[in-house]
Amino acid sequence: MGVPSFSHSGMQAQPTRKIRVLGVPLDMGASRRGVDMGPSAIRVAGLEARLEALGHHVIDGGNIRVEIAETQAFGSQNARYLKQIAETCTRTAESVVKTLEEGRTPLVLGGDHSLAVGTVSGVSEFYRRQDQKIGVLWIDAHSDINTPETSPSGNVHGMPLAALLGMGPEPLTHIFGYAPKISPENTVIIGVRDIDVAERENIRRAGLAEVYTMRDIDERGMRAVMEDALRAAGRGTAGYHVSLDMDWIDPEDAPGVGTPVRGGATYREAHLAMEIIADHGRMLSFEMVEVNPVIDEHNRTADLAVQLACSAFGKKIL
Repeated sequence: MGVPSFSHSGMQAQPTRKIRVLGVPLDMGASRRGVDMGPSAIRVAGLEARLEALGHHVIDGGNIRVEIAETQAFGSQNARYLKQIAETCTRTAESVVKTLEEGRTPLVLGGDHSLAVGTVSGVSEFYRRQDQKIGVLWIDAHSDINTPETSPSGNVHGMPLAALLGMGPEPLTHIFGYAPKISPENTVIIGVRDIDVAERENIRRAGLAEVYTMRDIDERGMRAVMEDALRAAGRGTAGYHVSLDMDWIDPEDAPGVGTPVRGGATYREAHLAMEIIADHGRMLSFEMVEVNPVIDEHNRTADLAVQLACSAFGKKIL
């Protein structure tokens, strides 16, 4: 099932999509609690109605079952709640495969970023069955490429990209029985500005060529960075998954996130990035993670998440 491609004249109408929303209220991957309420906050901000106003057909598939942290033993200190997170990711992956089999675009709401192991595994598996591979745009303040051996915190939300590239514990790397799920040459990190020392080594070890820091965006502009990123993610692939961590955006505009870091993308830069993704027309699936209503202001961050989703699904200014 290919996704039609469009010129980026800006005036091209977007294809109507059938979208399935899946909530994954997972907050075992982080030390600060509260992102389990992210899916509700994003729904309350009007996600379904606003996407339908763009002409898409949206159904809400409800939430993936997630254990409650307080009822669980956290296991190993260097990968806390690994077993429960891997089980949630497996359920997420199966739900994503089913969504794609029905010809729908998965729109996954988090939860912490460890759930991306589930989303991307599902998209990867669906296209692998058709002898195709996928690209990934990892839009995040952090590179999330730690392993239990390198993680300073033991928080699994700092490990999902490593797991998808085949590095890390088997319960995460081998969902559906194979690894890696994605190739380094089609995996692009955008907007990173907070990388652990050991992660730099992991980036080299994984062979990631396309890592765009906030400095790259400052110097070259969002458009140049996004065009390069989409070229890399799209080369020889069926299309790409977009994994948007809301902490990518500056805390001025997105205060309610799991791990805020100053100096992120501005409101307009974030919209421009999503609009460029929409113009290219090759997005296979989309997820938004790390919205934390507990520390948000009047649901501003969830509201921005909905606006950005609309831009990624084709909303234009004119």
